[in-house]
Amino acid sequence: MAGAVMRPLAAGGGMQAKWRDGRPMGKVAGQFIKPNDRLTSFERLEIYNRQYWFRILSALSEDFPGLRAIIGERRFDKLAIAYLLDCPSQSFTMRNLGSRLESWLRAHPTHIAKFEPIALDMVRLEWAEIEAFDEAAKPRLTEAELPGLGPDPKFALQPYVRLLDLRYPVDDLLLRVRREQEAADIVSNAVTEPIRTRARRRRLPQPERIFLAVHRFENSVYFKRIDQEAYTILCALRDGKRLSDAVDEVDWSARTVEDASAAVQQWFAYWSAQGWFCKDAH
Repeated sequence: MAGAVMRPLAAGGGMQAKWRDGRPMGKVAGQFIKPNDRLTSFERLEIYNRQYWFRILSALSEDFPGLRAIIGERRFDKLAIAYLLDCPSQSFTMRNLGSRLESWLRAHPTHIAKFEPIALDMVRLEWAEIEAFDEAAKPRLTEAELPGLGPDPKFALQPYVRLLDLRYPVDDLLLRVRREQEAADIVSNAVTEPIRTRARRRRLPQPERIFLAVHRFENSVYFKRIDQEAYTILCALRDGKRLSDAVDEVDWSARTVEDASAAVQQWFAYWSAQGWFCKDAH
């Protein structure tokens, strides 16, 4: 039953007419689904087969609108089917549907040919957003608890904080895609007749290295661009290093001692105010 339901649809969007061994699908379906007075065994099974694929394809499309905008609707549809055949859902929640998409695309780059660097950056951002939205939140580290950490403390980051080193400013692109989609949804809800719009060619951003923290605050996800030095410190703290070691990993050659000290104080004040540090230190 599971194999039949999860089997890819035929080209026309219906259930395939033959089973894997060449037997008629109606005969195979009849072995475990009875017909009724309205539908044959094939037709009853086809309902589940179609709904399974419609739902998971829709979910993947909703989770990765930025990737879809970069490579186009048709290529995304083909990519999604190929990915789901190789990496079918193995979780009770469709939240995890795209968890292997980045690694799969690196192994199958033809699906994002001509767009590989920016497409991979976008997938990393969109998956980080999913994780930031529903990863656990541990008790926040309060200012009163700081003295108890000692002279050279370790700071644990909240599980929902994701740090990204990106080659393209895909954060701006994703936000633009979302705004356009929201506008389209408003228009489609305002008319009484179905409308079809032709996807326009999207102008993609030029390469620009950015460092991004994807985090959650009051149940909403935010993209926060950070300096490279701040990114280096946060990554080191995330990996369990003490504060002094984290600061030593930074190349401070572009800043004066006073500027570096002021920057670190400002960063830590912001991170603490946002609740990025938790009590579960390494």
